[in-house]
Amino acid sequence: MRCLLVEDEVMSRLMLKELLPSSFEVDVAVNGEEAIESFNWAHDSKRPYGLILMDIEMPGIDGYEAAKRIREIECKMGVPPQFEVKIVMTTAHDDPKTVVDTFNKGGATSFLVKPIAKQKLLMEIRKLGLAS
Repeated sequence: MRCLLVEDEVMSRLMLKELLPSSFEVDVAVNGEEAIESFNWAHDSKRPYGLILMDIEMPGIDGYEAAKRIREIECKMGVPPQFEVKIVMTTAHDDPKTVVDTFNKGGATSFLVKPIAKQKLLMEIRKLGLAS
């Protein structure tokens, strides 16, 4: 499984990468711009991501906007909804507005609140059908 980890904080990036199953091939982007470029590159090289873990708050293009653009790209490519990349947004905020915005603004598949425990991440990955 190919995974794109999008996180601007170095320590968060390192911790999240360690939490992912060893069977995942993980690429890293440090902001929304790199996430969009990596997503396009993965599709162009016929090796698309199955999962994107993306922080909401990042400088430049934030997670909401990056996810929205990725969904627009998938739409233009004609990717059927069942084959869209699973986008799990990560944030330190767990207020209802943030949760609603995650799905409405960014088209996220799921949402995890930091700090993210390994069990919670693995359970979410299983729930999305990306691991057994």
